[in-house]
Amino acid sequence: MNIITTPDNTELFVKDWGSGQPVILLSGWPLSSASWEDQAMVLVEAGYRVISYDRRGFGRSSQPWNGYDYDTLSDDLAAVIQQTGAVDVTLVGFSMGGGEVARYMSRHQGKSVVKTALISSVLPFMLKRSNNPDGEEQEMFNSMIEDIKADRAKFFAGFFKKFFGIGIIAQPVSDELMQWMQSIAMQASLRATIECVKSFSSTDFRDELSAFNVPTLIIHGTDDKTVPIEISSREAAQGIPQAKLIEYEGAPHGLFATDKDMLSRDLISFLKQ
Repeated sequence: MNIITTPDNTELFVKDWGSGQPVILLSGWPLSSASWEDQAMVLVEAGYRVISYDRRGFGRSSQPWNGYDYDTLSDDLAAVIQQTGAVDVTLVGFSMGGGEVARYMSRHQGKSVVKTALISSVLPFMLKRSNNPDGEEQEMFNSMIEDIKADRAKFFAGFFKKFFGIGIIAQPVSDELMQWMQSIAMQASLRATIECVKSFSSTDFRDELSAFNVPTLIIHGTDDKTVPIEISSREAAQGIPQAKLIEYEGAPHGLFATDKDMLSRDLISFLKQ
């Protein structure tokens, strides 16, 4: 098993597949690197080295009490880049993982990074404030945390229906895949699950968008009910200097599963440019 040890002695489970130009995939909340496996397979077959890892507190990584703020999480990413020897890296962040990309670009000056991609990302700022009037209400995130504390398994059963756009008629993913995602989410510690909600909901990345000094691909579904495109990727695309936004019409949040073939093609096309 590949393990990377961070400066605070947290052990991160890492998958390092293939060879060629490196692509690092960062998963969303409340998932692990397992959620990226469809794209990882396709990227390796296309000639890329694919590195993915489980965020601290999630999946097969260790579960410390602290370190779920974006400064520490970006330091974890820096440790992965340094200890794998990856250079000329493309960072791909899904949902919460987009925040780690942003904080790495600002806090670590984008060292070794040549491209970035943000998929269904939380950037630039989720929370409603007087200077962010279209954001989500604090009460929504407070309610999420209370529901997680009360019955985490029940919460995730409902959460993933919205995540994958499942409705009375729509069924873009199988029941079995839903169950798999719920099992991945339940691998995380309760502490990590809650603290990461606080981090991705309250961290303001607006001043960090200018730190993206490399070509950046942004992909987001127009029917995303988990991270609405209007308050996220459309705003991020305006603030990131070399950004290209691709909107998936009618698509929900979980694009790595609902639109996996199109997502893989768009990522490979971007990597080849």
